[in-house]
Amino acid sequence: MTNLKGVWNSYTLIEKRNIAFYIGGIMFYKLGLEFFNGSITTLASDRFASARTFTKLGAAQGINQAAQCVGAILIGPLVKRWPTRSVLSVAIFVFALMTTILLIVDAGTGGKIKPAGASKPVYGSWNPNIVGCVSYIRRWYANIARFEIFVIWTFSGIVYGMVELVRRVIPADIVGGDVQKLRRMDATVHVFYEVAGTIGAFASSSAISRWGNNYSFFLTPVFFAFAGVTWLAVSALTFRPRSDKDNQDANLDTPPIAKQGYVLQFFGTIIGFAESLIYGARFLESSLAPAFAKRVLTISAWSQIIVGGSNFGELLGALSVFLLSDYVTSPLPWLRLDALMLNIVWILPYFATIATPNVEWAWKVAGCFIPISFGWAAGDVSLAAYIQSSLSDAGFDNKHVSPLGAVMAILYSIYIILNAIFSSVLGKVIDDDFTATGNIESSLKRVAGIQFSVCSGIILLATFIPIGAFALNPKFIGHSYDSEKAMDQNLVVVEGKGDKYNGDQD
Repeated sequence: MTNLKGVWNSYTLIEKRNIAFYIGGIMFYKLGLEFFNGSITTLASDRFASARTFTKLGAAQGINQAAQCVGAILIGPLVKRWPTRSVLSVAIFVFALMTTILLIVDAGTGGKIKPAGASKPVYGSWNPNIVGCVSYIRRWYANIARFEIFVIWTFSGIVYGMVELVRRVIPADIVGGDVQKLRRMDATVHVFYEVAGTIGAFASSSAISRWGNNYSFFLTPVFFAFAGVTWLAVSALTFRPRSDKDNQDANLDTPPIAKQGYVLQFFGTIIGFAESLIYGARFLESSLAPAFAKRVLTISAWSQIIVGGSNFGELLGALSVFLLSDYVTSPLPWLRLDALMLNIVWILPYFATIATPNVEWAWKVAGCFIPISFGWAAGDVSLAAYIQSSLSDAGFDNKHVSPLGAVMAILYSIYIILNAIFSSVLGKVIDDDFTATGNIESSLKRVAGIQFSVCSGIILLATFIPIGAFALNPKFIGHSYDSEKAMDQNLVVVEGKGDKYNGDQD
């Protein structure tokens, strides 16, 4: 097992301080996010027209995810201009503002907290269907605006994408390019992230049942504000304003070590693209869980219990990566496990035929989601650390855009675009099946079973592309151990330069 004392001592005091503040902020963020996502998903499920509930839900989520792509792409240039912690904090403050607006709009149009013992919340008169923005002020604040679910989800999606992308970039800023330190840091952060996520998901389910899904996320702006303040305590890390000389140096030919690193990043990106195909973790939580809770169990709030099980599985997956970091040194074994675990979703169509409107079935489905999310989190954490390490150490530089931010933005955008397209299309499959038969057994076989099995096959094939990947537990991927040693031996530091060059260079 991992030597915990040795791991602790491998980090400097400033790294430990930054990691602590970063983890504190990420836990506040995840708590707020679970309350918001759980509430707005069930709010949309309840308020959209019943005949096309999941078609519209998928469309709204698709627009939100398209906006996330915009936010993710913005990060590359922004983190070159301002410290990463500042970009992250401002983004989360804006996210807090967007969630506050939805609360204000509902209250201003007559919405109320769900009365004790009532079966349904008292919603405001705002229209969830039309992609509208602002009407006109009427009677001192009573109808200040008509913000629709689509609009709120769109604007919040931009800052959501920014926050999620920075989460994939900032670890390399904190601890550098050491893959072991990155893997352990990513795993530690993910463990605490999912501790907060599991607590938040279960608490959100109770909050929705008690206060209604139009007010159950009233703590979200508070948690987001705490997250932003906590992240401001992280140091400026590797950021420094660029001088003209820096800009000239950044335009020099790419050092040979960076050129040799292209192969590593190519294979890492190939696997990353394949991993994007199992946007499954998000599809599980944002589409399958609400569909099962609403159409099979008839209580949309119970979807957060299912999500809680998924979050707990992610926690266990990240913890496993941390504990086995010395023994599983590449992401491939975790990705293969991930691919195999995806096939567990075939149990959902069977459950749909025997489940009753009882909360115990929500807990059973949550239990089935644990191993699926275990594999996904383990693969995601280890793959992210590999990409962060290879790009941090390869010597790439650009005066306008962060290379790591750009690569992560591409992978994240592909992942988001796939989910945006399939959420709406497959949501229509679920709606049509329910309209025609009164249940979703057949549609679950297609949107869960068949889809995830195809993704499983693609992931497994992708993990055999890199050199050395046919080993059960490969130490290196994309190059051999001998080439790794040769690269290290041929590196010299050119006098007066901070860049590494190959000794054979003229």
